[in-house]
Amino acid sequence: MPTIPTTPAESGPEPLDRLPGREPLDRLPGRQPAAAELARTAARRAGDLLAPPAPVRLGDVVPAPEQVLPDPAADFTLSPGTAIRVSAGGRDVAVQLAEWLRPATGFPLPVADSPAADGSSAADGLLVLTLSETAPADPPSVDATASVDAAAPVEVAGVAGAGGAAGAAGAAGAAGAAGAAGAAGGDGAAGAASELGDEGYRLDVTASGVRIIAATAAGLFHGAQTLRQLLPAAIDGTAPVTERWAVPGGSIVDRPRFPYRGAMLDVARHFFPVEDVLRVVDHLARYKLNHLHLHLTDDQGWRIAVDSWPRLAEVGGATEVGGGPGGYYTQADYRRIVAYAARRHVTVVPEIDLPGHTNAALVAYPELTPGKVAPPPYTGTEVGFSYVDPADERTYAFVADVVGEVAALTPGPWLHLGGDEAFKVPADTYRAFVERAQTLVAATGKTVVGWHQLAPAGHVDGRVLQWWGTNGDDPETAEAVRRGARLILSPGNRVYLDMKYAADTPIGHDWAGLIDVRRAYDWDPGTHLTGVPAEAVLGVEAPLWTESVTTLAEVEFMLFPRLPAVAELGWSPRSTHDWAGFRERLAAHGPRWAAAGITFHPSPDVPWPTPAAVPTQPTRDTTADTH
Repeated sequence: MPTIPTTPAESGPEPLDRLPGREPLDRLPGRQPAAAELARTAARRAGDLLAPPAPVRLGDVVPAPEQVLPDPAADFTLSPGTAIRVSAGGRDVAVQLAEWLRPATGFPLPVADSPAADGSSAADGLLVLTLSETAPADPPSVDATASVDAAAPVEVAGVAGAGGAAGAAGAAGAAGAAGAAGAAGGDGAAGAASELGDEGYRLDVTASGVRIIAATAAGLFHGAQTLRQLLPAAIDGTAPVTERWAVPGGSIVDRPRFPYRGAMLDVARHFFPVEDVLRVVDHLARYKLNHLHLHLTDDQGWRIAVDSWPRLAEVGGATEVGGGPGGYYTQADYRRIVAYAARRHVTVVPEIDLPGHTNAALVAYPELTPGKVAPPPYTGTEVGFSYVDPADERTYAFVADVVGEVAALTPGPWLHLGGDEAFKVPADTYRAFVERAQTLVAATGKTVVGWHQLAPAGHVDGRVLQWWGTNGDDPETAEAVRRGARLILSPGNRVYLDMKYAADTPIGHDWAGLIDVRRAYDWDPGTHLTGVPAEAVLGVEAPLWTESVTTLAEVEFMLFPRLPAVAELGWSPRSTHDWAGFRERLAAHGPRWAAAGITFHPSPDVPWPTPAAVPTQPTRDTTADTH
């Protein structure tokens, strides 16, 4: 993939009014703007010419885009008259964009329907989202600002303006459509959609407006998140502030390096209520991470209601590390999390850890234990002592019921089986159990995901191993890849976000080492594991285990600023990887997090523009040496 240019390219896609079969913009059908509208537009343009440059540079985005072409003369400024107009395919993205921008700007940012000029539908190709000035009260029958190119085959989603800035919005739209064709290496929406892929987008900013195009709602959403970052940091506040809401001019073409980019939240060691999980989803979506792995079961607690085995949640969910009250998600709670995440293009990956890490389940159902005697509830942090009875058919009925219910609640393709640290199960027995459990998951229609300890077991189609080792030489995992497995990379000494930043970090572990921001950033998922080709790597995930993490503020403290570092590894082309540049871009996000009320660690690795206090955190027992 190309690197990020620092200056506009000398050559590029033909502008829309020069493409074959295209009419120049000034010849597009539509009404002539009234004199008053022209005057308002001229006044606004004059003000923009006298204004200072936008405070954010086009290349300051995290994760780094694939290609950035700045145009310092083309900044766009939101105003009270900026409008949002959208057709059905991208309406929800437009609504969310408005929800992000309204609190700090105080602008109404109305969202209205705007079908494509030619009546085409979402199936025809690209989604388009544009911002510009407010439409007139009585729009013309042909609105050149709703679909700038009247001959374009599709505009299935749009945020657009009209009226006084008709020609301006047209210019913005032209830049976007032309760029789409150029990015596609061809002409028309189909080529652009093919090149942008499932999550890519193109964003164009001119003095007249902003236009984002994508092949899917997910791509449009990612483009909208980039637009959010291009506005001043105060945009993340919750109350109106006086600010010049300028967006830097130019174009961005962007798409992810890896399809799987995620984080894991362990809700088993300490339980976190639904609202906390939803906020974590927002943090992932902000940085284009698209998977939330929920570690739902462990020795200390069972966190998901299963109708066919009700005591799992009622009894097994009543404990947590340190003896707290625990808790669990009802099926309605879980559906709410899944739906909230889906709206933000985040897929929930549920984990039911088997055959080990099962003490909470054994407390609830003693018949699942090898000795058929209930163990005491466990609120410590040791691992590897519990397991379900692999010799009892009742165990497999339990597994089938649980994975069947969880699969039915989960629209995403993945179901995580755990599989790690079953130290008391003999190797041959372990392999036989895993192979049978894998077939039970596959029978639900889900793809098996498991920690890399599953590697010796027989392969099932599509199986994904999550590698959490600390040594990049793992022949057993490499052999599983040769047999068809794909990998999610979660090296414990790079992206385990429960590790301390430094020796004096008030919470966290250090068994895998200290992980500062640079250590989380300076590695390559594509080459990290010996004998594993880049094409076998599905993506990267940053787990946060919660033996020592008890509150949302502590969750955020451990996520930030390392989570954006991992997000960049998963999204950005390797050619953009540069610690010096990343730390400068990351520094600008400190004021954003402060405005949003996000707790973060003010790492000395990063040149923050403003100081931030480290929250007072309880020091917890971190003697456990594994997850």
